[in-house]
Amino acid sequence: MKLWKGFLIDIQFFTAIPIRRELPMDQEHLKKAVQAFPLVGLMQGIIYSTVLFLCLEFTPFSHLASAFLLWLATILLTGGIHLDGWMDASDAYYSYQDQEKRLEIMKDPRTGAFGVLSILVLLSSRFLFIYESITNVENVLYIIITLIPFLSKSVMGILLLTVKAAKNEGLGALFQNAAKPQSLWLYPIYLIFLLLLVSFFYKDFLIIGTLILIAACCIFLFRRKAVKWFGGITGDVLGAAVEGTELVLWMTVWLLHYFVMV
Repeated sequence: MKLWKGFLIDIQFFTAIPIRRELPMDQEHLKKAVQAFPLVGLMQGIIYSTVLFLCLEFTPFSHLASAFLLWLATILLTGGIHLDGWMDASDAYYSYQDQEKRLEIMKDPRTGAFGVLSILVLLSSRFLFIYESITNVENVLYIIITLIPFLSKSVMGILLLTVKAAKNEGLGALFQNAAKPQSLWLYPIYLIFLLLLVSFFYKDFLIIGTLILIAACCIFLFRRKAVKWFGGITGDVLGAAVEGTELVLWMTVWLLHYFVMV
């Protein structure tokens, strides 16, 4: 099944899970890989939720230790590929150069001071949001943790196919050249099916609806900023968008923890 092979291609590219088989990289399979982006995010979310559940229910670990292990899982499972994009895009943006120069900076394998500072802020903020969000664990939290990477990967796919490429090379161009915006028709079906499944376990959709709305806002924000700052989409910009979306969603959960989930 081509969608299954596309899913495996995504695992090879966007996670640290080893796939020890040669997969086809033709245009049709790459298109299916784009269509499978949210499914990879869903898989990541299930793994994260499982890590937290096992830590809290079957180990003597404190909430602090459990938060650290969940935070660590978000780094190790992806192999840091999106974090690399976050650092490169940060270096390029804070250079305050023109678009062409920023693209050159993102190609530089060296990491600058702004890249290091940005990753420190990102990871420390994420840890804070995770730790304080899990201090009072409810069943909805496991659903939220599953939903966050699902939404961030959906944002990545939408940006990939609705924003022009800044350059005709690299990972972003590889996937963009294989698919068209019409390929996104599966994304709302995934979301509807997931919401129907969640409705069997949780009836209050205020928090979940808020996260979906925030993810939609991230799409509009990153679309504008990608074109304004970099002239379009690159693999690094997409990676930064994934990390940025997840950070904003975790921050939303953290704020809801104080004002709604009390």
